[in-house]
Amino acid sequence: MTQQEIVSILNFIAAALELKGENPFKIKAYRRAAQSISALTTDVASLVEAGELRNIEGIGEAIEKKITELVKTGRLEYYEKLKASVPEGLFELLKVPQLGPKKIKILHEKLGITTLGELEYACYENRLLELPGFGKKTQQAILEGIRFVKSSSDQFRLGEALPAALELTKLLGDRAAPLRQLSLAGGVRRWKEVVRDIDLVAGSPEPERVIEVFTQLPQVREVLSREPGRCVARLANGIPVDLNVVGEEMYAYFLFYGTGSKNFLKALEEKVSKDGYTLSDRGIFKRTPRGERNLAPTCQSEEEVFRLLGLPYIPPELREDPAVLTAAQEGRLPSPVEGKDIKGLLHVHTHWSDGVATVREMAKAAQDRGYEYVGISDHSKSAFYANGLNEERLLKQWEEIDRVRKELKGIEILKGMEVDILADGSLDLEDALLAQLDFVVASVHSRFKMNREEMTRRILKAMENPHVTVLGHPTGRLILSREPYQVDMEALLEGARENNVAMELNAHPHRLDLNWLHLKMAMERGVRIFINPDAHNVEGLGDMVYGIGTARRGGVAEDAVLNTLRWDELKERFKKIKV
Repeated sequence: MTQQEIVSILNFIAAALELKGENPFKIKAYRRAAQSISALTTDVASLVEAGELRNIEGIGEAIEKKITELVKTGRLEYYEKLKASVPEGLFELLKVPQLGPKKIKILHEKLGITTLGELEYACYENRLLELPGFGKKTQQAILEGIRFVKSSSDQFRLGEALPAALELTKLLGDRAAPLRQLSLAGGVRRWKEVVRDIDLVAGSPEPERVIEVFTQLPQVREVLSREPGRCVARLANGIPVDLNVVGEEMYAYFLFYGTGSKNFLKALEEKVSKDGYTLSDRGIFKRTPRGERNLAPTCQSEEEVFRLLGLPYIPPELREDPAVLTAAQEGRLPSPVEGKDIKGLLHVHTHWSDGVATVREMAKAAQDRGYEYVGISDHSKSAFYANGLNEERLLKQWEEIDRVRKELKGIEILKGMEVDILADGSLDLEDALLAQLDFVVASVHSRFKMNREEMTRRILKAMENPHVTVLGHPTGRLILSREPYQVDMEALLEGARENNVAMELNAHPHRLDLNWLHLKMAMERGVRIFINPDAHNVEGLGDMVYGIGTARRGGVAEDAVLNTLRWDELKERFKKIKV
């Protein structure tokens, strides 16, 4: 047991005691002991052996015994028990500048928060506003603190990377001359839900001028590396950017190659090698009958690159699964849904639960975005942490919806609810009220640690309720924050098909649930999808773009998405489901 390891354990004990609300004098004692051990120039083990540890300032009898146990056995039972009693993720919250142990204790006890990602999501859902000692300003400060902590991370959600990438390309496009072409590449272009960097490909006769402008952009915090035609930098938000600038004649190929994915390119190279082609980061080469390797003809677009290789154009978001190559060869490429196909939204929250906007504000914002209908679906009463509605408040909300319906013409405002699926699979609202709703989103918000069989049985029972329209965020995951709960997805999809329940593709960038692989499974089984924003403010309606991108990755066609239907068509379908 090294001196530094002992110091770390003592500091851990102090932090854990603080999170548990223990005696502050006890906490200070462990911190003071850690400082004293850290400052020692004498070996701790020799002090223990000589019985001189108590002579060190800040080391009392209780802590002396614990350090002795650590030195002689290499472990400390008290530390192990304390470690098991405090969720590991709570210590990460201590890194947030605006959070101290007292506030973290409240967050954990009142909202069940155990990770940085769960805290971030709770802020986006405005769950901190009503907590004692918090409020709007504190919630915003915590969000800014979380961004600060995450700025040193090496993985980023698409919802963080894409806006930064779009802002970057706009600025670079406006300021860099001569810049002929510029595009996103890599995982962001493929709508990958988690990325490690932002890839950009540019075409210009003067690459170094473009790179120089790039390094001077206000978003660029530091240049990590630079070489002819390439610059890697880190943005102020911590996301690395890899910019490749090539001559215009090579732009299409570099965009193709830089988009990836690696698995896709590897499978493609194996296929085209039979025709004498080789793919590399320098271009496409063609083997001659005499065995020479010549650079293939220049392509002006990605479509021409694919044509040269004997394939139809494959959209970037489909370049994940190598099986798409066979589908392309056989003319079976899917025609995925597009944003313009979506006619309306379900799963929208208002200030009645954990949203911030009124019914009217959310409906007007949806109308302004061109949608024909919007479904209000606030939380049910079991979601007390989200200010869920009991029966009395639900009826009052219906009165408000009725008033707004009369005032706001040109958009249908639907009465819905996100109803909790309770541990036994029953729903958190009586059937008599469920029957009066236009739609019901049934979701799991508790007891995530159930085993696979129990969770599957729980959700299947809920889907058997004839009033359930959609299964909300079916795996419960929070990207980079919370793993999906254990559930048999094949059984859920079969249950959804048998009970005429749609599966939600939750478009919130923290969720993207179902993921693209589950969506492919749903398409194979004929299960219908609802793409919903799970919006808690008017800006959240814009998250639909992430849902569309994820749907396209999963090859989800327009006719598989129920909210591509107009309201009169959807209403008839809902009636048939309830019958």
